[in-house]
Amino acid sequence: MTSASSWLADLFSRPRRAALLSVPVLALLGAGPARADLRMCNMTGSRIGIALGYRDSGGWVTEGWWNLSAKGCETLLKGALAARYYYVFAVDYDRGGEWSGRSLMCTRDREFTIRGVEDCLARGYDRNGFFEVDTGEQKSWTIQLTDPGRAGP
Repeated sequence: MTSASSWLADLFSRPRRAALLSVPVLALLGAGPARADLRMCNMTGSRIGIALGYRDSGGWVTEGWWNLSAKGCETLLKGALAARYYYVFAVDYDRGGEWSGRSLMCTRDREFTIRGVEDCLARGYDRNGFFEVDTGEQKSWTIQLTDPGRAGP
């Protein structure tokens, strides 16, 4: 495992807005009891693309892309959540950059559902770092993605 300082140096050396991810970029809120879904709200002024990773009964799955308009919300998964942890990778279509993390998973440029997170490149996929969302075993959850330096509404 790398030290925090070398990880931060590596993260800031890339041309990514994702380097500013961390606590101020995301506000994670439990959704109300009326719906049991995993939702994503884009609190930025840009259009963004979302890829989602999670574990189901068959193993790891990544899916994408959901396209969210500025200030828009989208249901990513319908029904009661089956897992505690979900993983998100997002790109800013208008200003460039991305929100990412250290959990490496497979993606591709167009719509996808990919089983497994191993050997992404050898299987012809891209590999991106996803950030972890801990839902605390709630049955529904809303993730609010915000601009860097802004803690959310």
